[in-house]
Amino acid sequence: MQRRYNYRGRYLPHIQKDNKALFITFATHRRWHLPDLARDLALEACIHVHSKKCILHAAVVMPDHVHLILTPLADEDGSFSIPQIMHSIKSESAHRINKALERRGKVWQDESFDHVLRGDESLANRMAYLLENPVRAGLVKDPADYRWLWRQPEPLLQTA
Repeated sequence: MQRRYNYRGRYLPHIQKDNKALFITFATHRRWHLPDLARDLALEACIHVHSKKCILHAAVVMPDHVHLILTPLADEDGSFSIPQIMHSIKSESAHRINKALERRGKVWQDESFDHVLRGDESLANRMAYLLENPVRAGLVKDPADYRWLWRQPEPLLQTA
């Protein structure tokens, strides 16, 4: 079974290439602002897929959206697909957020935006964008001060 895909979602086309890093963004349903506890749980769900379905290079959970840079891993069936990875993150976090906040309903929008990163420069640019997102939003002055930002401690994989 080959998991790699090229399909058109409801609104956005999605393309995945083996051994290529991806920049992925997904937003909360109706741009709901996540309380602190919900952001904690969302970041935990992002980190939980690291080394299982993907190599997570970095993640930032903003009040109403999430940015990820990741490279899908493979097993005997091929690379894990973006929908498989995103389902793991969104499903786990939504269940945990709804339980913790004693609420029901959608947490995330169905669609996500994903972009294949085609080179070291693109990867570096997207990493800088992700790391600076909380600063640009006026939430902190230094990315290191933002509680919901995670970056892989090892050097990034090459994407060439």
